[in-house]
Amino acid sequence: MDIARFSELVADIYDAALDPLLWRKVLKGVCVFVRGGPCASLFWEDAAKRTGRIYFVVGGDRHFQQLYWDKYLALNPLTAPAGSFAVGELYSATDIVPAAQFVETPFYKEWMAPQGWGDLLAVNLDKSATSRATFVVARHACDGVVDDDMRRRMRMLVPHVRRSVMVGKLIENHRVEAAALADTLDGLDAGVFLVDSAGRLVHTNASGRMMLNEGNVLHANGKLVARDAQADDVLRDAFSAASHGDAALGAKGIAVQLTARDGGRFVTHVLPLTSGARRQAGVCYSAVAAVFVQKSGRPASLPLDELARQYALTAGEVRMLDALIEVGGVPETAHALKLSPATVRTHLRHVFEKTGVRRQADLVKLIASYPSPILAQVPIAEAAE
Repeated sequence: MDIARFSELVADIYDAALDPLLWRKVLKGVCVFVRGGPCASLFWEDAAKRTGRIYFVVGGDRHFQQLYWDKYLALNPLTAPAGSFAVGELYSATDIVPAAQFVETPFYKEWMAPQGWGDLLAVNLDKSATSRATFVVARHACDGVVDDDMRRRMRMLVPHVRRSVMVGKLIENHRVEAAALADTLDGLDAGVFLVDSAGRLVHTNASGRMMLNEGNVLHANGKLVARDAQADDVLRDAFSAASHGDAALGAKGIAVQLTARDGGRFVTHVLPLTSGARRQAGVCYSAVAAVFVQKSGRPASLPLDELARQYALTAGEVRMLDALIEVGGVPETAHALKLSPATVRTHLRHVFEKTGVRRQADLVKLIASYPSPILAQVPIAEAAE
């Protein structure tokens, strides 16, 4: 493993949160690092509406990219099953469809094989019941199916990519000069705090100052402190790790859930400022990290890990719940998930039994008490040509 190359790639990933045009460079680096091959992309697609959009892509052929949306999205045997994988969980094409069966599908024969692709390795960065934002790397047919080494390398990158994408959305994908970082952050709706390795505040934007004045979710005694003690411990670890470089942060500080004093839910992301182009900002403000805090959005996004763990819900049951909130009643949910109404009713009955509620309205209230990641249906940015 080339640690220097890995560190440089992670630095580029985080720099892309401030400058979206860097994603093409990042994806090229990803193809080399994971030894994947011809193409990598960040895209969003909706399985129910059969639509989607590529945000960034390197490699591949424009003609085949358009063919995918025009024809092969509907023929892709991976689209619906891919939605059942948890955010951050890796999956390959052959994890979903056995290799011998997959290579006989029109999707493989007519779309993947002509491009020289043998397999795909993907991860959902965020999702709802029927749609998902996905990071995917293709693999050359001559290299066979995705192997353990490719998975290991991809797994090392996933938390960094996910954090960068989420922070980039909060910054609204404007190109940000590192030296003028505070000026950009001051205009954001999210509360943003620049901190040193001990959590001491060195800069706070207007929204952040309002949060501190209210004291509902955060307060300051010279340091940034979360009212939620458990979440505060997670943030302390993230600040300390950020001082040791991008790679040290790993999965710490991604979508940290905060419970406010009034019971409200907030989500927090930590962006390191110690490497790459961001290092200039860190030096300017004597900060090791930028902390983004935003009220949680509609909590029907999958996976609802806490809910699933508490009530031992299956992946199918949680997916059904999310769809029920997003699209409406049982017939609509069945149509969106391509299930029979009887199957949806069975899932619903099991959820009622496990949670102890008896009405859909009570399920909605129960789901509303759990936080969710930021949905990735808002375009990240257009790919630079």
